[in-house]
Amino acid sequence: MQILVKTKTLVHALGLALLPFVLAGNASAQSTDVAWPTPVRSNDVAAAIPARDLGDPRVTDHFYAFSATPGDVLITVDSRNLNGDIDVFTLQGLRPLLKFTVYAGSSSLITKSIYLRQPEDLLLRVEGRTPNDDEAVYRLRFGGSFLSITSGPLVEHDDAVQAAMVEPAAGQKGRRVSSVGARIYEPPAEVAAAPTPEPTPEESTVTEPKVVPKPTARNTRPRRPASRKTTPTKAPKVEESAKVENENKTPGETSETEVAAPTPAKRATRRNRAARAAAKPPPVQEPEDSGPKLVIETDEGTLVDRYMSSVRRVTIENGQVVVLGKDGKIQRIPLASVVRMTITP
Repeated sequence: MQILVKTKTLVHALGLALLPFVLAGNASAQSTDVAWPTPVRSNDVAAAIPARDLGDPRVTDHFYAFSATPGDVLITVDSRNLNGDIDVFTLQGLRPLLKFTVYAGSSSLITKSIYLRQPEDLLLRVEGRTPNDDEAVYRLRFGGSFLSITSGPLVEHDDAVQAAMVEPAAGQKGRRVSSVGARIYEPPAEVAAAPTPEPTPEESTVTEPKVVPKPTARNTRPRRPASRKTTPTKAPKVEESAKVENENKTPGETSETEVAAPTPAKRATRRNRAARAAAKPPPVQEPEDSGPKLVIETDEGTLVDRYMSSVRRVTIENGQVVVLGKDGKIQRIPLASVVRMTITP
């Protein structure tokens, strides 16, 4: 029995040790775009997550798409040096169905299942990172009612991406990666090798800038604009017309000139009346001595006995009863000496 357990442990450790070499030969381009996940064409998928630069806190996401018939879908994860989560969603609407976590310190297999009542297209996301400078590897095995995707837009897009990655750029060996391990896609050889057009002699001619001579300084004074001479308009001769009307009018009759053109004395009288009316302040309405009364009695006797119509505000501040009248006077009474404070009708 012990020999059997040791044999299983040895086989599992050997499988994890050979996993990076298997990934190098069988792993396809892993999609990091949720809109174009990698189609799962078999029940066994393996991939690696490279280590990021020191101090980079980001995680890496790999997206896979597969189908399933009604029943239980089995998903087995075998990982090494990976800290992250495995999530399963519906492809339409991204409704979460399953989630479990893997740790770099654990080397045991994890198997989870999903029960489906109808055929579904599913999306699997591997989100994680390596805790050190070594890359993280993982293997996914599908079973139960799992169905692989062998045709459709996802497969065509995946084939086009793989073809673009396999063809290296002209004059370049291998594949280029960024500082965080992401692959850099190169343009096709026809685009990369296209020579840049050289400018023709006509296009390369440089037009010389025109030299504008600097104006010489002159001691000139600014000219004043010519002022326009305006001729004053003559005022109508009111006095002459008034004399003519006075000669022709009958006794006791008022002429139109007197009504239309008042004399300067009348104008001054009107202006004085208007100035007096504007300068006269509005009459202040005295409060009526009627209505409720405020009565405050203290141990020394009654201090306040006044109508509420003459009181603006009654408050208690800092141990004192403060009575503010509408005339601006303030009366302060210690609260400790107040025996009774009422408002009588």
